[in-house]
Amino acid sequence: MPKPAPDDSIVPVARNKRARHDYEILETWEAGLVLSGTEVKSLRDGRAQITDAYGVVKDGEVWLLNAHIAPYAMGNIWNHEPTRSRKLLLNRKEIRHMIGAVERKGLTLVALELYFKHGRAKVRIGLARGKKLHDKRADLKERDDQRDMQRALRVR
Repeated sequence: MPKPAPDDSIVPVARNKRARHDYEILETWEAGLVLSGTEVKSLRDGRAQITDAYGVVKDGEVWLLNAHIAPYAMGNIWNHEPTRSRKLLLNRKEIRHMIGAVERKGLTLVALELYFKHGRAKVRIGLARGKKLHDKRADLKERDDQRDMQRALRVR
């Protein structure tokens, strides 16, 4: 009989791999999500996509937009809208910091990953600055150089 997962385990649901390629992530936060019942069930099935998801600060609250959570198969008339805006649960101090960075510095809030922690749905959002094409090329070159160095060390 397999052991049950410990309560502090993190169960990944969706990851935005494209975010670290397109943006320079300056700071990250973990935020709770306000979800309906069918959304939670659909997330537990792993049916979510956050590649286009981003955060917006509106009226002193942070909202997650464009996160696609597929309708639950058994949800019938109580199903949710897949791409509705979802409220993020953060401390007031964190929200004030985000407001300052987004409005004054012109940075963006990007969804990095969606997961369950202690049985609750969480999203990791990052304060990001868009990369230019030459920045992306420099990162790719640096990654290739690291791979070549590791390969040379293994051969030795």
